[in-house]
Amino acid sequence: MTVASRAPFSLQRRTSGILLHPTSLPGPHGCGDLGAEAHGFVEFLARAGQACWQMLPIGPPGRLPCASPYDSASAFAGSPWLVSLDELGRQGLLTRRELRPAERLPERQVDLSATQAFRSLRLQAACTRFHARGGERRRDYRDFCERNADWLDDYALFMALRRHHGDRAWTDWDPELRQRRPAALRAVRRRLADDIRRQRFEQFAFDRQWRALRTHAQERGIGLIGDLPLFVAHDSCDVWRHPGLFQLDANGRPRRISGYPPDELSAHGQRWGHPQYDWAAHRRTGFRWWVRRFERLFDLFDAVRVDHFLGFTRSWSIPADAADASTGRWVPSPGRALLRTVRSALGKLPLIAEDLGHVTPADVRLRDRFGLLPTRLLQFGFGDDHGRSEHLPHHHGRTTAAYTGNHDTDTWNGWFARLPAGRQAAVRRYTGGDGRTPHLAALRTLLGSPANLVVFPLQDLLGLGSRARMNVPGTELGNWRWRMPTRGLDRHARRLRELTLAFGRGGGD
Repeated sequence: MTVASRAPFSLQRRTSGILLHPTSLPGPHGCGDLGAEAHGFVEFLARAGQACWQMLPIGPPGRLPCASPYDSASAFAGSPWLVSLDELGRQGLLTRRELRPAERLPERQVDLSATQAFRSLRLQAACTRFHARGGERRRDYRDFCERNADWLDDYALFMALRRHHGDRAWTDWDPELRQRRPAALRAVRRRLADDIRRQRFEQFAFDRQWRALRTHAQERGIGLIGDLPLFVAHDSCDVWRHPGLFQLDANGRPRRISGYPPDELSAHGQRWGHPQYDWAAHRRTGFRWWVRRFERLFDLFDAVRVDHFLGFTRSWSIPADAADASTGRWVPSPGRALLRTVRSALGKLPLIAEDLGHVTPADVRLRDRFGLLPTRLLQFGFGDDHGRSEHLPHHHGRTTAAYTGNHDTDTWNGWFARLPAGRQAAVRRYTGGDGRTPHLAALRTLLGSPANLVVFPLQDLLGLGSRARMNVPGTELGNWRWRMPTRGLDRHARRLRELTLAFGRGGGD
């Protein structure tokens, strides 16, 4: 098949792919990035007959020590951690000495603090050299800044101010900056011009490298699937720039925050801590911020997973000073008006609804009205309902996104190992496995699903245990650190390709 004849990625075709965050790729600089290893993974997906690469949110990660991709400083910016330093070296912006791996950066997991420090110093050096030069790249840089000024100007200023204030939250800044007084902002833009320039350079470098990766993926028939968290972090440029869109007090602090009510998994519920939206204010703006947010994501991705889709019908609103989530209450969300406005502005969009949890008829109506694919997790299919779970493949519809697990669950083998003997037997009966390689039986079972889209975490293809888990919900430390092995991936390509094609899926060559 020639490059020109490949069909573009579509959620309406029968395909499959792999879930892997780019930071989990190998590489010499503390975490995976958009460099050679990312392009190599695209080639692997094509050889393995896959059609998509799904990622977690790619914005700047949240504050250390957690550094969660779901707690970003911006709903629009790219993560500086994903900028390939090797690529900057090829452009003459970093020296060989600067590109030498640091001994303190492990290969098998991400040392979050050390990685940020290592990469930050080198991005600063690359920025200085870039601006000392002229030529076509400088013109490209100016064009990029002009095209993205609506979010980039405020983001660059926000990050420079956060550094200027010792990395304190924006609610602890000087009052005139916290309240965005025009005279104060003009003065600080002049005073922090170098820091602001650096933030713009990092976004420019991210954008160039991302465009190169996406072009490569498209040429190899691989679609990129992104992730849109419903809520945004309080300590973010978005909340600082648009405080009227959120439920904040006079000092900018949240009055009510996000979470989930008590259930069988958590006696006191979950207290996530994001500021609740002021939905009336969003309606008055015609959902302008949301339209731009979706537009930005579809400038980067071929399809998008909407995290906590249920929040588009209602959200659990908790008083900000509450010790846990038990005192919260359900409040309605204008999901229908919001999605109708987005569709009117941007057209029908390829979206996946992460609709896990207590799904109501209103959730189903909203999801189906706007054509979002429901999410099904094979791990969730083996409860006490004796084969009746909608998460089991024989209950899947074609317009479904089916997974073995996701970033919040254990790996398949880790999950299987913790099951009681009777439940393991039920899994083996359903998947046809013998218990020695349960992950392969799960992959085969899921690939045979009627669902158009099947995705599995790379950990499940590799047959890894719980130590390879990406995230444990409700915990703050030890997450987002997993990195794939540096060798051995290619031996899985042929077997995965054969399985994929046997069940009428396939992409790549």
